[in-house]
Amino acid sequence: MPFGERDIVQRTYSVTDHIKSEAAQAEIAAIQSGFEAGGYVANFHIATAVYLARALDKPILVEGPPGVGKTELAKATAAHLGRELIRLQCYEGLDEAKALYEWKYGKQLLYTQVLKDKLADLMVGTDGISDAMDRLHEFDDTFFSPEFLEPRPLLKALQVPDGGVLLVDEIDKSDQEFEAFLLEILSDFQVTVPEIGTVKADVKPVVFLTSNNTREVGDALKRRCLHLYISFPDQALEMKIIDKRVPGVPESLLKQLVAFVQELRTKTIKKLPAVSETIDWARALMLLHTDELDEALVRNTLNLLLKFEDDIESVDTEISGMLRRAKDAV
Repeated sequence: MPFGERDIVQRTYSVTDHIKSEAAQAEIAAIQSGFEAGGYVANFHIATAVYLARALDKPILVEGPPGVGKTELAKATAAHLGRELIRLQCYEGLDEAKALYEWKYGKQLLYTQVLKDKLADLMVGTDGISDAMDRLHEFDDTFFSPEFLEPRPLLKALQVPDGGVLLVDEIDKSDQEFEAFLLEILSDFQVTVPEIGTVKADVKPVVFLTSNNTREVGDALKRRCLHLYISFPDQALEMKIIDKRVPGVPESLLKQLVAFVQELRTKTIKKLPAVSETIDWARALMLLHTDELDEALVRNTLNLLLKFEDDIESVDTEISGMLRRAKDAV
C-alpha cells in the first residue's frame, strides 16, 4: 500500500481503537456480525466506517485495488439494513440523462398519436383558432408528468420511501464534469426536474462511491465523503474470508493456497490477484477434489489468479519455491 494510504488507515485504526462509547461499540460489533452472517467478512475498521457514515449522514468514498470487496461492501450494507440496493456503474461519457432521468419518448409518441386520433372530438365546442389552442394547451403538462418519467439510479435513490443504498461504482471512470454534477445531488439529496419540480429524498440513502484509483478523485468530492481505503487482507483475514465464502476447504489446503497467494502479491507483476480471484481459485480446487497443492495443479490453474500471460511466465520459475514455502507455512 502506498505510504499516504497506509498512513490514513493507521490513523483510522488509532481512532477506532479508542472508542469509549459502549453503544457505539455494540453497534459496530452488530454491523460486523450482520455482515459476516451475510457472507461478508469486515474488520473493525470497515465496520466503524459504515457506522460513522450512517451516524454522520455522509457518503463513503471507498478506494483500493480491484477485487478487495468495495462493491461487495455496499451490497452487504444493503442486505444488513434490509434496504434496496441501487447501483450506478460509471464509465467515460456518463451524463446526466443516463444517471438521473429520461423521458419515455416512445410512450409520449404513442400518446401523441392517440391525441391526434381524438383531435376532432377535442375540438367540439371550440370557437375559433384561439379557443382551439387553449383547449390543446390543457394537455401540455400531460406529456411531461411523472407517468412519462423514467427514473435512473440517482433519481430512483431519492424516491425509495424508506431510504435505499446507493452505489456509485468506479467513480474514477467517469468524467470530471459528471463528478461535479454528482456533488449537487450529494449535498442536498434533491434534484429539480424542470417540468415537474423538486424531488427531495424523504429518507436519505446510504451512499457508497468506489474508486480503483485509475485517476485522482477531486478534492471537493473527497471533502463531502468519509474516506475508507480497503487494502489486500493479511493472511489471517483472507483465510477467514475464504472459509466463509467457500465452506468445506480442508484447513491445510486453506493455509497453503492463501500463503501462496500472499507471496504472489509480493511479485512485480501487472495485476496482483484480488480476493475475488483467491475465492475463485479455492472454488476450482474444491471442484478438482484436491487436498493439497502440487506443482502441476498450480501451473494448470494459475490462470485463475493471474490474468496476463506475461505475469504467468514471469513467476513460472518461482512456482516450486513458492509452493514449498506455502507448505512450510502449514
